[in-house]
Amino acid sequence: MTDKTRKGFFSGRTGVIAIPYLWLAIFFALPFLMVLKISLSQIELGQPPYTPVFNFDGTWQSITNFVSGLNLDNYWTMFNIWGEDGDTLYLKAYLSSVMIAFVSTILLLIVGYPIAYGMARAPKSLRPTLLMLVILPFWTSFLIRVYAWIGILKPEGLLNLALIKLGIIDQPLQILNTNWAIFIGIVYSYLPFMILPLYSTLEKMDDTLMEAAADLGCKPIKAFWLVTFPLSLPGVIAGCMLCFIPAVGEFVIPDLLGGSSTLMIGKQMWDLFFSNRDWPAASAVAVILLIILVVPITYYQHSQAKALETDR
Repeated sequence: MTDKTRKGFFSGRTGVIAIPYLWLAIFFALPFLMVLKISLSQIELGQPPYTPVFNFDGTWQSITNFVSGLNLDNYWTMFNIWGEDGDTLYLKAYLSSVMIAFVSTILLLIVGYPIAYGMARAPKSLRPTLLMLVILPFWTSFLIRVYAWIGILKPEGLLNLALIKLGIIDQPLQILNTNWAIFIGIVYSYLPFMILPLYSTLEKMDDTLMEAAADLGCKPIKAFWLVTFPLSLPGVIAGCMLCFIPAVGEFVIPDLLGGSSTLMIGKQMWDLFFSNRDWPAASAVAVILLIILVVPITYYQHSQAKALETDR
């Protein structure tokens, strides 16, 4: 390989590697820095509704004026839960959001794993059709699908009507405007995100492993927990991350199905941004939420790196 060819090879490889980093810098790092800057500002009646706004005039004084105007009051307000001025609203919203997202993710795993397992064990000629049926709901607007659940879950809706007709209940159940309605909406909306990574992992598994376990006297259920489930853990982790992370900041489903009493951080951000027009406080909420979500992402990346090292 000549020096010219080697130079072209390395420059091409560097370009390919730089593309995802450039993408992250433009669509993640830059917006995050903008939100961080707003979170350190103060609310202002005007356009934009916060100060300080960075007006660089070529002098060092403009930079020092901008930096001196930044403050941590918005973060202090959220974490100040003690004393007469303490407010636990945001802390409760974060905890409620994490709890709802965690329970929803567990329900998604319970529902999605059997479906993905059945798809992976179905005849190969039938798998594309089953996969299309999983993706089919994406062809309809997300908002329309959530609105449809209002007609299903309301007291005079289809679900209560069916339960009454079957004689299971005498009076309509109050499902709408409760956490159960949020769980149902999240499970329905995010189920494909759980099924697809699970199916991708289970489909690649060698069927002879289960046959070998059976030949060694292992019962089917025990063989599943000792062979199938451990090998499917990468898909389980990927599916849980894909569902848990957006569910924490979910706004549409809690707002439409959970009602006004539902306390989730996504709704709090909406109220701060559009009702109160308190962009600095809303930006601080968003920054803290992002930091919270970095923890499972870091754990997932660590587990993936560890799995790759084990395979080597």
